[in-house]
Amino acid sequence: MEGVKLSFTEDALSGIAKRAIERKTGARGLRSIMENILLGTMFDLPGLEGVEEVVINREVSESKANPVYVYGKGKSEPTEQSA
Repeated sequence: MEGVKLSFTEDALSGIAKRAIERKTGARGLRSIMENILLGTMFDLPGLEGVEEVVINREVSESKANPVYVYGKGKSEPTEQSA
């Protein structure tokens, strides 16, 4: 996982902030939201070779899609949903 860039789109950040505000949570609540979003990636990433960046967009932050893994040389592939 070291050396892999983690990126969030503006709409993902807005959605995450909105969820935290709706829950009326502080830092611990925000941490829980982030862990839920990144859980599958934390398990999948060590077994993947060539991933340079993980992109979290609005759909990913809403659990409607998988993160986008950007591989070396600009190749990106969607991943299977972890349940």
